Amino acid sequence: MDQKNLVPKPKSRFLKIVCLNCGSSQIVFGCSSTEVKCQTCQKILVQPTGGKSRILTKISDVLT
Repeated sequence: MDQKNLVPKPKSRFLKIVCLNCGSSQIVFGCSSTEVKCQTCQKILVQPTGGKSRILTKISDVLT
């Protein structure tokens, strides 16, 4: 058997996003089940969809 198929990689990741209004950054889960707002200006950045979240701002980095 192939070693890569024994342990599957997760499909979800943590994302570092940047608010387009104020420029502050925060780390969110790619499959979040709650709405995520910016910590400084309270703009909605992430909306849940039942699977992968809808990102409404710029993704600056994907954390593994």
